[in-house]
Amino acid sequence: MANPPPGWMVRINVALLRAGLRVGSQYLLTAPGRKSGAPRSTPISVVTMNGERYIVSAFSDADWVKNVRAAPGATLRRGGHTEAVTLVELPEAERDPVLRAFLLQVPGGVRFFESSKPDVVVASAGRYPVFRIVAVPVRSPDVTSSRQPSD
Repeated sequence: MANPPPGWMVRINVALLRAGLRVGSQYLLTAPGRKSGAPRSTPISVVTMNGERYIVSAFSDADWVKNVRAAPGATLRRGGHTEAVTLVELPEAERDPVLRAFLLQVPGGVRFFESSKPDVVVASAGRYPVFRIVAVPVRSPDVTSSRQPSD
């Protein structure tokens, strides 16, 4: 079984992503901690498939996975752009195509799975959480409600 990246590497990537630098396919995911509610950030890679975006974890017990399961609202940051998102976990039966896309689109992440062979990874889909990214619409201020009636 593969191990997660070392903590020092994660901290460096978080610092680079916070500074607005682009690191490979990584984004900075920030979600509230499930116990503290304090913002927790981790680098993740986004997979795009059929116009939808997804996040895959090779570790079902990762803290970020537990956090977004408890409160699915988060932000994604890449470069100077930050967006509010909701993460929706896919049922195991729907993970196959996303896992295959991840293995192709994020070659640096393949080493964290039990195998580089798509059929082996898909056969263990229950071990690999997959979340669909849903953008939260930005609401513009309602300018009509602040107007005073004219005489």
